[in-house]
Amino acid sequence: MQGGDPYIRALMRTISASEANGNRPYSLLYGGQQVKDLSRHPEICVTIVTGPNKGNCSTAAGRYQIINNTWFEIAPRYHPNPPMQLMFWAAYSFEPQYQDVVVYRWLNDTKVWGTDISQLLQKGKIDDVLRRLSPTWTSLGYGIETNSISSSLPKIYQKMLAEELKTANQPGAANAAPIP
Repeated sequence: MQGGDPYIRALMRTISASEANGNRPYSLLYGGQQVKDLSRHPEICVTIVTGPNKGNCSTAAGRYQIINNTWFEIAPRYHPNPPMQLMFWAAYSFEPQYQDVVVYRWLNDTKVWGTDISQLLQKGKIDDVLRRLSPTWTSLGYGIETNSISSSLPKIYQKMLAEELKTANQPGAANAAPIP
């Protein structure tokens, strides 16, 4: 993804590091399988084998491990392209650039989160942000399902932020342009 707020971009990379760390995060399903078709959310329900939701299933997919119901809720608000019409419902593309744009715009929506996340990040309040986002992304350290890197996320965020700020501050950097 190019452009936009480096604080939000670093946060997105941090969420991805916790939720879908791997070589092909955009096509990753919960549990580790990969999908080929990203023309829409995959909607593949994978059985949860450990943790408090053991026995249920998850449709989490993509770089940000977004479940299908969440995608169906946020895509109409934040997706930049009109959807493909399939019979009685619309399928918003789940291709990598759209996962990024939708999540970027979602994280910038102060009404959804009850605060300006970028402003909190600029004030150095990464723990507050991770706590606020944990009900959505449970691996962020304050949710019901932490993982092996949850406790390292503030440090990971700082590393990602340093990279994003360096890129954003380069003369003529494409990253300085706003996201459409």
